[in-house]
Amino acid sequence: MRRDGDSQAASWQWQSGATAEPDDPRNRPLSRLPGDGAVRRADLQRDESVRRWGPVTPSATLIGRAQSPESDVGENIRRLHEERHSAMAGHSSRMHHLDKLRVSHALCNDLALTPWQRDCVIGIMAELNLTAFGSQRAIPKVALVVIRHVVDREREHYLGLHDSEWIGQLPSERLGDLYDQFQSLTDDDRFDELTEKHGLDITSLNRLRRVLKEQIEEQGIEFAVHGRNPHRDPNLPSLTSRGERRD
Repeated sequence: MRRDGDSQAASWQWQSGATAEPDDPRNRPLSRLPGDGAVRRADLQRDESVRRWGPVTPSATLIGRAQSPESDVGENIRRLHEERHSAMAGHSSRMHHLDKLRVSHALCNDLALTPWQRDCVIGIMAELNLTAFGSQRAIPKVALVVIRHVVDREREHYLGLHDSEWIGQLPSERLGDLYDQFQSLTDDDRFDELTEKHGLDITSLNRLRRVLKEQIEEQGIEFAVHGRNPHRDPNLPSLTSRGERRD
């Protein structure tokens, strides 16, 4: 025996043989195709143009907004927005630090740098103060300068061009051969595309590299490498090597 409440609760279900009016919702076909439950494009555009203070839902919450156009936000929200709240202390500096690492990592991957070169670039960018670069202190610009410095420095060390005493003892023919073998990163087509995209030319690259060398010398980050401890004992086995032997 079914109670009256159960019959009312199940009255919306369609039963075979039952009759309904043409406008009855039960006559609507049930479709489960992709996108049938989504909002129509016209309704979405109308809602975005008319709605002013977010969706009107009883269970919705508005964080960081006033209750009405005439009112103002509370003091706690204002302190959060101005980073004067204890929970937001140092948020901008942390985000700036993470942006330097993220942008530098992306540019290194775009230029197909080796893992060691990438870690050197990220290590320098993590410790570098960008205010010394003046109006050219945008993170992508400084990161490209650091990438050029790290790659060219490695190629110079490979050929021995960093040793001024040894270079001074070489004959002119040998010296010309070494400089012919040296290929700067500025000769790479992909690097030229990135520098042109960010408004850097060879003159600005050379000038900013001189500023970079001064900052590296002042801060002592010439051989800063991200994720590697310079004070580690090289005689001890590393965790990476132990993991490779375990595999």
